[in-house]
Amino acid sequence: MNRSIISLKNVSKLYHTKIDEIFAVKDINLNIEKGEFISLVGPSGCGKSTILSLISGLFPPTKGKIYIDGQEVTGPTRKIGYMLQQDYLLNWRTVEENILLGLEIQKRLTTKNRNQALHLLEEMGLTSYKDSHPNQLSGGMRQRVALVRTLATNPDILLLDEPFSALDYQTRLKLEDLVVETIHKHEKTAILVTHDISEAIAMSDRIVLLGKNPGHIKKVFNVPDPIRNSLPLKARNVPEFQNYFHLIWSEIEDDE
Repeated sequence: MNRSIISLKNVSKLYHTKIDEIFAVKDINLNIEKGEFISLVGPSGCGKSTILSLISGLFPPTKGKIYIDGQEVTGPTRKIGYMLQQDYLLNWRTVEENILLGLEIQKRLTTKNRNQALHLLEEMGLTSYKDSHPNQLSGGMRQRVALVRTLATNPDILLLDEPFSALDYQTRLKLEDLVVETIHKHEKTAILVTHDISEAIAMSDRIVLLGKNPGHIKKVFNVPDPIRNSLPLKARNVPEFQNYFHLIWSEIEDDE
């Protein structure tokens, strides 16, 4: 069996307030294999985004350990790319300059890496916009640029924190297909945080359902092959899809 690319071992995160101590997540144990697409779902306040921040090394767990490719996480690593709800594109930079930003920060802006980033932009259908500025683009186009910027540094793992939630429904569906195709093509491992159960089912290999007070893993669902082997838009038409949706929905309702 392959070694997990991501492992969380008895991970807890305790926040201190002026009057109390609150566990955001407690005793999280999770292994993710290379190439898997995992979604974290659950009610508000169950620690979904906290888990992403812990995996990324933005802050340490209060208890437990996190490993990336067998190495303990002690801070941010180049192995991880992070994509958020907001695109955070810099309006004074062109699209091309925005997608190269991570490479510049990491001092890895070589001719080869620049050409690879431009090739990713071409895959997203945005080559003709490389000299445009972000305020000239639609929301969906901006998120595609943000995805290219994230992929340009060639991370092994993508952390996706509700990257489609600010977009209209039609644009979301198109981007879901594009993101899944791109991640599979480039053999990335991905973790998606979403409140949208349909999105989680359509995009994922496994769904991790979190409960709250404190955040904990309540149940893990393996997405059936007929859904998992379809692109997200077509996956929604697979006969098992609605039954699977109601199964997860009922579990979340029990925790509200």
